[in-house]
Amino acid sequence: MGGRSTFGGNKRRRTTSAGHSMSEAQEGKIKLAFFVAIVGVVLTVLGMGTEFWVELSPSKFFYNNQTCLTAHYGLWKGCTKTLWVADIDPARESCGPAELPGESNCTYFKFFTTGENAVMFQKTTQKNLNVVTAMLALFSLFLMVMGAICITMSLSKEILFFLKPASVCFILSGFLVLISLVVFHQSVLALLASDHTVPLHHELSWSVSCVGCAGAVLMVGGLLFLVLALPCSPWQRCLPRRNSST
Repeated sequence: MGGRSTFGGNKRRRTTSAGHSMSEAQEGKIKLAFFVAIVGVVLTVLGMGTEFWVELSPSKFFYNNQTCLTAHYGLWKGCTKTLWVADIDPARESCGPAELPGESNCTYFKFFTTGENAVMFQKTTQKNLNVVTAMLALFSLFLMVMGAICITMSLSKEILFFLKPASVCFILSGFLVLISLVVFHQSVLALLASDHTVPLHHELSWSVSCVGCAGAVLMVGGLLFLVLALPCSPWQRCLPRRNSST
């Protein structure tokens, strides 16, 4: 009878066996940050699974006046495509873009099986750089899975401690994704420098945009988890001191 009960405005808090508590507001913030991280994971998978990382195009009149050849590739396979010159923008000097209709031929790279380099337009790839790019991307996916497991355990067990390893996993995965883009760009430059018989125009395509956005989103999601893992926000820590001093 001497106890005191509260009604209405107080938010429900749930105490875990470890002594920590998670309010409904905290749970909602964690789910929102998890959604941001999932967006980064989806963009990463989309970029890694497609072969539109870079487009290589000679002059549209290099072979003949009717058709031209363009190529595009990603981490796992490369494609060549024959386009009609009449379909290409008259203001464009090189063949492309690869999204135009035409006859396409795609083959998987043999970097991971026989260790052979690929040859496109008489230029040879540097398999070491391509393999490093793929390994960085795969390891970043592994870290994303580990971070997702930590967040799932944090929500199911109601333990805030799992937010810290999750934030490390997502921040590191986003950093590795961005590093893989740098290594891939170096592999493209090495490919272009391997032979100068056929002058090529190269441009990074939409798969790289997906992966770059994914790296940034993953790092933002990791930082959100890191902020939520703090005992209290910085402004909540500083404002009471200012009020007390006044």
